[in-house]
Amino acid sequence: MGYFRELPTLRYPSFLSDKNSSLDYVDAKNLFRRVKLREDLQSIITLFNKYEIPDGFRPDNVAEELYGSDTLDYVVIVCAGIVNIRDEWPLSNQDLYEYSENKYGVSGLTDIKYYETKLVKDSSGKVILPKGKRVDENFKLSYYDGGITYTNDLTKLGTNVASIPNPINAISNYEYETLRNEEKRNIFVLKNGFLQQFLDDFKEIMTYDESSQKIDDNTAQTENLNLSMP
Repeated sequence: MGYFRELPTLRYPSFLSDKNSSLDYVDAKNLFRRVKLREDLQSIITLFNKYEIPDGFRPDNVAEELYGSDTLDYVVIVCAGIVNIRDEWPLSNQDLYEYSENKYGVSGLTDIKYYETKLVKDSSGKVILPKGKRVDENFKLSYYDGGITYTNDLTKLGTNVASIPNPINAISNYEYETLRNEEKRNIFVLKNGFLQQFLDDFKEIMTYDESSQKIDDNTAQTENLNLSMP
């Protein structure tokens, strides 16, 4: 991932058993130096395009397609607001099936995870029941329209009371995982015209401020506790 190549370096006193002296140091990437997109910029739609991640694409594939370099994968990740790539990036269809199979077992893929409402409108087009609300299996709906009460509660059928189709869908475990995975496909990506500004700002953020620990712009040295004062 290009992101880690951009991180500045911290020079630590060596803890290795084969070090030559207490003055030996090892270099490590400063993982505490994190970058996230400013919240005020996230709302500026002119900076970004909507993008749907194709099946099987990794961040480097998206960066190659959009910016011509797979090393700019960190631009994609930061602008998408992704912190945990493992959990927030969509799986390929094949990986999703294998993940779901491991999680639920083959027989459990079709078990019901939950129920959700369908869209229901009256004769004038008014929304009576929005789509996608989680409900229990025995959810009942009744509404009055044009002098008739419509319901899915068959125990109430009678004069001026008519039945309606079942207003809920059963969502299986595999459908649930698929829906969650599909939601992850839709991200915002930085427009090419703002790429260089992003890279310049990123580099500035990764540069160490002046201090006694600074060696150069991208390297700082921590206190050496292996050394004792005389």
